Amino acid sequence: MKEKVIKKLNLIFAERLLLEIDDRISYGYDGSFGQYIPEAVVQVLSTEEVKETVILADEYEVPIYPRGAATSLSGGPLPVHGGIVLDFSQWTQKLEIYPDDLLIKVSPGVKTEDIHKLAESHNLMYAPDPSSSKICTIGGNLAENAGGPRGVKYGVTKDYVIGLEVVTAKGKVIRTGGNTVKNVTGYDLTKLLIGSEGTLGIITEATLRLIPKPQDTLTAMAIFDDLYTAGQSISKILTSGVRPSKMEILDQNSINKVEDYAKLNLPRNAAAIILIEVDGDEDVLPKELNVIKEALESIGVNDIRIAESKEDEENLWRVRKLVSPAIVTSGYTKISEDATVPLSKIPDMFKKINELKNKYELDIVVFGHAGDGNLHPSINTNMRDQSEVSRVEDAIEEIFDYAIELGGTLSGEHGIGTMKRAFFEREVGQDGLELQKAIKKAMDPKNILNPGKIFPQDGEKRLVLRND
Repeated sequence: MKEKVIKKLNLIFAERLLLEIDDRISYGYDGSFGQYIPEAVVQVLSTEEVKETVILADEYEVPIYPRGAATSLSGGPLPVHGGIVLDFSQWTQKLEIYPDDLLIKVSPGVKTEDIHKLAESHNLMYAPDPSSSKICTIGGNLAENAGGPRGVKYGVTKDYVIGLEVVTAKGKVIRTGGNTVKNVTGYDLTKLLIGSEGTLGIITEATLRLIPKPQDTLTAMAIFDDLYTAGQSISKILTSGVRPSKMEILDQNSINKVEDYAKLNLPRNAAAIILIEVDGDEDVLPKELNVIKEALESIGVNDIRIAESKEDEENLWRVRKLVSPAIVTSGYTKISEDATVPLSKIPDMFKKINELKNKYELDIVVFGHAGDGNLHPSINTNMRDQSEVSRVEDAIEEIFDYAIELGGTLSGEHGIGTMKRAFFEREVGQDGLELQKAIKKAMDPKNILNPGKIFPQDGEKRLVLRND
């Protein structure tokens, strides 16, 4: 990087400009794979600082990489071409609620959990609830269009963003949307920017929609002897007249991992379990669960356990929360994927993954959001064993190809980033790829905003987990 760029960054950030190698290395990774060392790191605290940095980057054609808490599982914030990392994690100053308007305004470094807490203190709810909400930032959620277990009833991040402040690739500050739920003035730039992974503009403020907090919740666990019936039950529940707030599925491998880890007296011989939550009026919830129970019994599912207390309910959801900790007890690296398929195809995907587990001799478990078909095949891998890493890469490629074959998608909530860009054209086709590249070119003509993400690189045909 040119010395004059460093000097100008120093004028903007002073002690918040990090140039030492140990600092730069610590900003070169996220929750996925690969390490790339940026040439500089700046800790941003205002829209004006973002604007000045972008103008500088545009002038000298330096790549810039927005970064929140780096919980991304797709390589979203990785500085693959060096350049400048914009660390937003310290930018938490704006967290303002307008309860009468059912709105919250936030700066990008605010933790998602803090948004939840503030909303709930006013008896309101911010619905998106990614599993990393305790540590992830809203900026990262916006970049990846994060989801979570409540997606089946309430949707994902894009459904709760009604306005943005954005710095464009030319350093212009624009606002999209506003403070109203209804807004059809021109193109819906808000929706375009959500999930664009920082490649079209840098979000510096968001206006989020809130909804009334449900009065109560009630949870049940359904136990299945075969995956086909488990898959069949998902559509059966969703067409029963009741819309669950959460539906999470765990395969037998997941169940046994959790049981080994926490000794919760889970049904080891079950092919799968589905955790089902309903929320709303406390007087109505037992009736709604009974409707679901009857729907399951109509297809021969009779082992349905309903939580009798809040403690029981918490214990059931503890099963789901313990899957990831249980998987990593081996000490190996957990590779978490994110393929999404139509609801009726969930059993097919489970079957395919089990075949791949045997074919490649891998430790694969599957869990995920049953209500929207978003599955998380997770593989425990010894990253020092190049032969095993190669088998994992082959297995993941087959999982992605099969998801697309079933009419699904490469990603339901993790994003494309670097991890899935080699497969992008397989889903959208060449014409779709060219159209999206044209949008990128129009909004970022010098390709300085998070370059190296989403679109396959020249000659890139497959996933590579190690870039050393």
